Amino acid sequence: MSAQTTEEAEPGAEDGRAAVAAAAAARKREQHGWYFYDFACSVYSSTVLTVFIGPYLTTMAEAAQDAQGYVHPLGIPVRSGSFFAYAVSMSVIVAVLAMPLVGAAADRTGRKKPLLAAAAYTGAAATTAMFLLGGDRYLLGGVLLIVANAAMSVSMVLYNSYLPQIAEPAERDTVSSRGWAFGYTAGAFVLILNLVLFQSHESFGISKDAAVRICLASAGLWWGAFAIIPLRRLRDRAVVRPDAGHAAAGSGWKQLVATLKDMRRHPLTLSFLLAYLVYNDGIQTVISQASVYGKQELKLEDSTLITAVLLVQILAVAGAMAMGRLAVSYGAKRTILGSLVAWTVTLAAGFFLPAGAPVWFFALASMIGLVLGGSQALSRSLFSHLVPAGKEAEYFSAYEMSDRGVSWIGPLVFGLTYQVTGSYRDAIISLVVFFALGFVLLARVPVRRAVEAAGNPVPERI
Repeated sequence: MSAQTTEEAEPGAEDGRAAVAAAAAARKREQHGWYFYDFACSVYSSTVLTVFIGPYLTTMAEAAQDAQGYVHPLGIPVRSGSFFAYAVSMSVIVAVLAMPLVGAAADRTGRKKPLLAAAAYTGAAATTAMFLLGGDRYLLGGVLLIVANAAMSVSMVLYNSYLPQIAEPAERDTVSSRGWAFGYTAGAFVLILNLVLFQSHESFGISKDAAVRICLASAGLWWGAFAIIPLRRLRDRAVVRPDAGHAAAGSGWKQLVATLKDMRRHPLTLSFLLAYLVYNDGIQTVISQASVYGKQELKLEDSTLITAVLLVQILAVAGAMAMGRLAVSYGAKRTILGSLVAWTVTLAAGFFLPAGAPVWFFALASMIGLVLGGSQALSRSLFSHLVPAGKEAEYFSAYEMSDRGVSWIGPLVFGLTYQVTGSYRDAIISLVVFFALGFVLLARVPVRRAVEAAGNPVPERI
């Protein structure tokens, strides 16, 4: 009887194993496609936002400035050196307005892929159109930057929202890390190609200005070309909601407000999110403004800036791995706090850098690279422990808003400081407040109690 039962059970068990294997294979296929969106869009961050567009847009604004050093977009007097920082701030404000609406549409319809395609190709098209810049077309450059940067932010909300659907809980850290690694790999690879083109532009028979415009456009073409892979492999899931056909256009904001209200029941989670909002704003501002500082204040060549950013890309991976090992020994919170101290020291060192000294700028870039990836990776990991079970998507939506939606304050402070003082050194040192305040806010969060309050098991070291 027992043998007969076993024999009858075996075919069913084999079918079950086959189903599990098929599901795992389908997940792997989607995961591989998902990696490639980071591979596609990260080139925009490294080539455009971090290296070329800041100095180039500032140069165009300077070509259009009046005798007092001001340009007048929409009749508003703006110091030419502040225009790029203000454009970055405006792009983030546009993204803040768009992200909840797009997120609500994705949740309501379940059709994330068409929305991801729209955001990706809007950003890719705006980036490719930067080939048309030059002379004193700073307004066109500002508009294209705002569109591309906002589209990038919106696409990342949709991209990240796939993670819980394509990866089991136990494998999400690995899948997320691989996507991150794909992005930095692409960023480094394209930067190398752009560095060759930029430094050898005369050998290719093109001007320096044309080389910059080709480098900008190449990021858009790369973004659009490789976005095809995730759009082919990712799939939409059906969503069954009674009110799906009647949701208001503003439901994205309503959902965000509802999530924040729910967070009031988890004040320690909200406290961490506030700390992250502050210090991450400083991180994002350093990333976007470092090239302007190197170009305008330190009088460094564009090739030096590109090499420095390439160095950051490479060391960010090594730094994240090293900080991950430190977190195993000392906990994520202590490691992040240590990284914030390192960020503060880095900015202080940047204030004293001598002009025309590439070696010292490379040293600064190395310091940034070693703390950059780990700061962001460990912050996301720590936050995952503070999210109540079953509310991962909506809480990480708020996290994404903190990551990208409020990162206009840092560039605004940077731009205003330069507007008032006329000094990029004063502007860069003004960012210390974000890391100092973030350190204080994070240090006050009792993370063990926060994990317990969220109903999650407390890791041995946190």
